[in-house]
Amino acid sequence: MKTTARLAALTAGLLMTALAVPATSGAAGPAAITGAAPYIDITMAQPSLASVAAATGQKRFTLAFALGSHAGCDPRWGGTIPIDDSRIVNDVRALKSAGGEVVVATGGAAGPYLEHVCGTADALLAAYRKVLDTVGSNHLDVDVEATIPHDMVNTALARLQAERGTSVSYTMRVQGDDYGMDPYSITVLRSAAAKGVEVQVNPMTMEFGTSRANWGDAVIAAAESSLRQLKEIWPNRSDAQLKRMLGVTPMIGRNFNGKIFDQSHARKLVQWAGANRIGFLAFWSVGRDNGGCPGGGVSPTCSSIPQSTYEFTKIFAGYTG
Repeated sequence: MKTTARLAALTAGLLMTALAVPATSGAAGPAAITGAAPYIDITMAQPSLASVAAATGQKRFTLAFALGSHAGCDPRWGGTIPIDDSRIVNDVRALKSAGGEVVVATGGAAGPYLEHVCGTADALLAAYRKVLDTVGSNHLDVDVEATIPHDMVNTALARLQAERGTSVSYTMRVQGDDYGMDPYSITVLRSAAAKGVEVQVNPMTMEFGTSRANWGDAVIAAAESSLRQLKEIWPNRSDAQLKRMLGVTPMIGRNFNGKIFDQSHARKLVQWAGANRIGFLAFWSVGRDNGGCPGGGVSPTCSSIPQSTYEFTKIFAGYTG
């Protein structure tokens, strides 16, 4: 997330494990993410995926973030923790045994990006394969908060989809609620469209400019502006198809810009998502989803507002897509 570098050290690593999903050459097409898939900083030992699922019923999570390392194109969680770290792998196994699944997120606010250090489409494709296979996922989220070699990245993503039908989402910065995503995000998405990558588009509805007094209304307005941008990139798709391509990801509780995304805003966003049948909802982050520091500054381990534990996770879990 845009806020991730400030919130905590993050992630990435290599190597295949018994959770591996074999490549399926010529897969029919990506199975898009639907419902809710909140982000969790998997570099943090707590909370565990399995414990959150048991407490809330939410069974899909986005693991943040698989990054490059000091060795270069060698994915590690947060750039330091091996991808096959036993705590993380065992936690994913426990979640999967309870019927859950994970999305792997790359990029974020802290580098080094795999998309930067893997200098060719072949190398990046191999890194994506290893990360996904290690946690048994076929869902990849590329969080773009810095410039990337977008044509090379989209070449790798197109090949990944052709091999195994991997679903791909792009998480993008929002410039303003009446504007939508920033110009560079649109450049990346136009490249994806040109390369034939089927993507979902997930605007980060946090830390943007607004003249609206109500932050929940601003988040929804930013999502609607982003949806209009998708129509410009994919003009031949129906409104319903474009809505299924859309994700929305706010930051719960206190944002760095001083805005507060509270429980009433979350419920309104879930209602809006249901009325419009958008693809998915997420938020940053599960580790912050507690009231341990009401009135405090932005923290990686609490929302800084009064709330019950996992209150936002439970609200978002009500959106099934």
